[in-house]
Amino acid sequence: MKFYQSKLLNSFANLTHCFTTKQNGNLAFHVNDNPQKVLQNHQKLAQELEYDLETLVHMKQIHSNKVKIVTQEDNFQNPPTCDALITDKKGIPLMVMVADCSPILFYDPKKQVIAVAHAGRAGAFHNIVKNVIQSFIDDFDSNPSDILASIGPSICQKCYEVNALISLEAKEQKLDFALTKEGDKFYLNIRKILKTQLLEAKIKKENIEISKLCSKCNQNYYSYRENRNSGRFCGLLYKK
Repeated sequence: MKFYQSKLLNSFANLTHCFTTKQNGNLAFHVNDNPQKVLQNHQKLAQELEYDLETLVHMKQIHSNKVKIVTQEDNFQNPPTCDALITDKKGIPLMVMVADCSPILFYDPKKQVIAVAHAGRAGAFHNIVKNVIQSFIDDFDSNPSDILASIGPSICQKCYEVNALISLEAKEQKLDFALTKEGDKFYLNIRKILKTQLLEAKIKKENIEISKLCSKCNQNYYSYRENRNSGRFCGLLYKK
């Protein structure tokens, strides 16, 4: 399998999207890979999905809840520092890179706005979903009931063991509904947190799609938990 695609987003002819796999190669420049090889992976992906690589906007991801409205200064050579991107412009591919964290693709078909977000534990604990939806509302006049959200492959709960300190933080933030304990070990369900936050942000249940594929269980994906020197796969979305 070269790409995983969203059933929700596949129905829109004006959208191009995908979640890549290891077959597409590592797309991150910061993981001790050969920069020329990474660039070639990007070039191949751009050619296959028919976009101009120089217009691609990816991010210097910092595990925050910061959302960035894409401007003319943002491009492949000048990625902004943030963990979510949003735009209503055509022909600007947005990319989120992950290796166990959740890549989320958003689309408002009425206002023609797209967004991508990087939601790991920090992003979930600091509710990056809420900030993305608020940007849709405040900056693009979106109605949350119109917004679609597709969460791509990410680490599953049984593979995501956390320490007692993180479990305590989850309890303090009233996120312990996503915790399970087996013996003296704690496991965290990030997907459950994100779904709850999407629903709290007034996204319709039928407009939420969550992949069941686990980036650690499934060898098609890069996993930081599996290999600390892992590459990164991506979620990509743009309007034609």
